[in-house]
Amino acid sequence: MAKQPTRPAPSVVDPPKAFRLDRTRKVGRHALTDVFGGLESLPRFDRYPGSPASRRKVLKEAAVEVVRGDVWMYVAPFETPPFADDVGWKPVVSASDCIVVGRKHLAESPALTVYLDAIHEICHLFQRRAGRDLWDMPNGYAESPTEVEAYRLAVDEARRLGATDAYLREYLEVEWIDAKEHAVLLRNVGVPGK
Repeated sequence: MAKQPTRPAPSVVDPPKAFRLDRTRKVGRHALTDVFGGLESLPRFDRYPGSPASRRKVLKEAAVEVVRGDVWMYVAPFETPPFADDVGWKPVVSASDCIVVGRKHLAESPALTVYLDAIHEICHLFQRRAGRDLWDMPNGYAESPTEVEAYRLAVDEARRLGATDAYLREYLEVEWIDAKEHAVLLRNVGVPGK
């Protein structure tokens, strides 16, 4: 992904206290629960599909790869998606479940933003394990069923924690979609436009 703008700072909203974010992780691969700890004890964890034991297994088996550069967060594809060359994206490819996060994003973005990104990407891990194709977006990113589902989860959690619609509009304004797609994404996840 390209250089990132600064993610929004929520006004005095923090992730749940049980969420343990290790911002000190160096470039390299780490256990998911070493970077994003405490997830299994959060109410949001019950919204993922499967039994509690199968959900814990996903967390135990997944990794986080911290990379250099201005990168947000994404699930490493098993193979490079066909569109990657067209947009100049050189993703980390992994044969196992792995969430990729930029070192700068992990270290410097507001904790709530990193938390919401983490629960969004973990949703993608469950989707992929259910056989869904994360990279099939014939109607675009803002209409992708896997993206809409993962963003709805993050939006619901942000609202539960007290984040404002203004924060959510900014949070959902990602650099790889234009203003029209942003409006579609807002509509699809139930966040009112300006």
